Amino acid sequence: MTDYTHHHWEITAEHSLFDLKLKDTWEYRDLLWLLVRRDFVSAYKQTILGPLWFFIQPLFVTLIYTLVFGKIAGISTDHLPGPLFYMAGVTLWNYFSDCITKTSTVFRDNAGIFGKVYFPRLIMPLSIIISNLVRFAVQLLLFFGFMLYFSFSVTTIHPNIYLLLFPVLIVLIAAIGLGSGMIISSLTTKYRDLAFLVTFGMQLLMYATTVIYPLSSAPSTYKWLIAANPMTAIIETFRYGFLGHGSFSWGMLGYSTAFAIVVMTAGTVIFTRVERNFVDTV
Repeated sequence: MTDYTHHHWEITAEHSLFDLKLKDTWEYRDLLWLLVRRDFVSAYKQTILGPLWFFIQPLFVTLIYTLVFGKIAGISTDHLPGPLFYMAGVTLWNYFSDCITKTSTVFRDNAGIFGKVYFPRLIMPLSIIISNLVRFAVQLLLFFGFMLYFSFSVTTIHPNIYLLLFPVLIVLIAAIGLGSGMIISSLTTKYRDLAFLVTFGMQLLMYATTVIYPLSSAPSTYKWLIAANPMTAIIETFRYGFLGHGSFSWGMLGYSTAFAIVVMTAGTVIFTRVERNFVDTV
């Protein structure tokens, strides 16, 4: 007689607040990679230029920033060539912005799937972070191209040992973007207006980050507010490590790290708590 008492998973409605089902998420890693591939293919499947949009968007933004903020407004670029200065900020900011905006609607966008089949819901936001990382890697090649070009024409570029912090910076961006996105996504199950505010809010937040100006040239009255933005230390450290210009501080980077840990933990806990009954509210 066959024994059916043994099972691999047990799906229950109730679980501990801090039971994040990370083991289940690892078991479904094949699904994670399938979702990453789906996101990458579907985004450019019926476009004329396809993946070339990875390069076109940051290139046009950089050129516009160089013209408007560098040439017309005359904002300082810390003695760096304008295109290179703006490309550094735009590349990191695009990854951060995409992580938040796309993760913030994960419940709403996937309500149909979530209501029909079980899998660890954390898979969805994780797939968004990884698929955006592919786009970021492609845009990073464009930045390195700019860096190589200007290295032969100017002498103000001085890469240093702090560029070794680059992997840490990427983890911090992903953690802040994922954690913030999951918190917003959890709130949008009841308050859908937040989804409309996220894109607008990210555009405003960019001006409170050192994307278009260095921290050294920020007005002293608002410098503390800009420094309180966790993305400021990340962008400044990136510029300092790769280009030799920026405001590097272990204290600021430590603050960004602590912020990332807190928001990532809070976002994961809130997300796993809301996913129990979000189908009833979406």
